[in-house]
Amino acid sequence: MATSGRAGRDDARHNDLVAFFLTAVGAALACGLEMLEAMAIVLAVAVSRRPREAVLGAVAAAAACGALAVVAGPLLVAQVAGDALRLVVGVALLLFGLEWLRKGVLRLGGRRTRSSSYAEFLEEREALEAVVPPPEGRFDWPGWTIAFKGVLLEGVEVILIVTVLAARPSGLAPALAGAVVALVAVIALGAVLHRPLRRLPETELKLVVGLVLTTFGTFFAAEGLGVHWPLGDGALPLLLAAWAAVAGALALAIARSPAPVRAGAGAAP
Repeated sequence: MATSGRAGRDDARHNDLVAFFLTAVGAALACGLEMLEAMAIVLAVAVSRRPREAVLGAVAAAAACGALAVVAGPLLVAQVAGDALRLVVGVALLLFGLEWLRKGVLRLGGRRTRSSSYAEFLEEREALEAVVPPPEGRFDWPGWTIAFKGVLLEGVEVILIVTVLAARPSGLAPALAGAVVALVAVIALGAVLHRPLRRLPETELKLVVGLVLTTFGTFFAAEGLGVHWPLGDGALPLLLAAWAAVAGALALAIARSPAPVRAGAGAAP
């Protein structure tokens, strides 16, 4: 009996570690990639306009996101509990995860442009350089607005993903840990922008985020509907492998199928 009880505790501890690891990885990758996109916009404003307005816009957006985080997390947990909370968390993660997964599969299949924060930085910089800045001594409101909007939009998605991951049982610590790791990594990359961003396999990383979020979404939505997973949290790696197989098969099928012909496109006369 003692041996059986010890084995059961060891299995539970192992499952908890697996769930902690997957939550932290999912949060770190999702937050890191969204922060990279926000950083690309802020750097574009700083390089092509004025660094002060870029920083002020980013700080204002970060403050707004912080206020949203303080309100959204406790509100979600206070309003929903038990199986209903699991269902809400599961559906939210599925919505996020399947969208990331869809885009990742299309990119790997060659039907969408591969994701690149560095390319976004160059595009934003070129667009901003075409806009005449205000005279010296006047506040650059267009630059501030672009930086604010870019950080706010990406930041809201970061807050929602972290809040949903943290709302699950024992999810707060790994979700916050992943977000902090992502923030430190993005700041480090921002200090040496060009080469690291060029080398990042963002398409593959975003596909991994989609897989992790979809895995958790499937797990918690099913629990919210009353499904009992025989392996408990130990089912997470199996779900992840199943979703990875589906995504890989879809990407391969898309890559091998002929590209659709656009309406109105025909053979040259």
